[in-house]
Order: sequence, then structure tokens, then C-alpha cells
Amino acid sequence: MTKILIKGVLKTWKEDRGFGFISPDGGGKDIFIHISALKGTSRRPVTGDVIYYQSARDNRGKFKAVNAHIEGVEILEDKAAGLFHTNKRILLIALGILLIAAAAAAVVYST
Repeated sequence: MTKILIKGVLKTWKEDRGFGFISPDGGGKDIFIHISALKGTSRRPVTGDVIYYQSARDNRGKFKAVNAHIEGVEILEDKAAGLFHTNKRILLIALGILLIAAAAAAVVYST
């Protein structure tokens, strides 16, 4: 089941500590956001950014933002996933060359 995205404005941001608080558009208490909730964004957040997020409880029962992104800011591909795809391509190319070489050797040895 997909959780609904909530929209809010980043009210405060402590760059040196990597966290801040979002003021939800629907009102209510400000919600904590940590930089780890913004994985893959192409830039760091700044006060005033519109943030879309899901809400979850932390280990102390307090609400926090998770799976967040900044409106209008590009989300970059996960570096580990990109490395996997690059290595996979190289492996497939090497496998193709190996199969061609094996076929050529079979033709040479069969004659």
C-alpha cells in the first residue's frame, strides 16, 4: 500500500546538523526532517523549500518526515544502483565477446 505524500514548507534548516522542521500545509505541529529523508536529491534543502514527504514515527513515537523530496529539485540515481548497472553492462559485453570467441574457436577446430 502506498502512503500519501504530504506537502509542507521547510520552516527551519540547520545545515551544520543536517536537520530541520517542516510546517505542514494542512496545519498542525511542525514535523522533523533529517537529511537522510532526502536521499538522492541534487542539492541540499534551504529554508522556504516546498517538501513532499511521508510521515512515520521514530523509535520514541514522535513523527518525522521520510521518503521526502524537494519540489522542483532533480532526484539523482542512487550511486550504488548506477554502479551495479554499469558493471552489469560491462559483464554482458564481456560475455558476448566470450561467446563470439568460443564460436569462432569451434569453427576453426572443427575444420
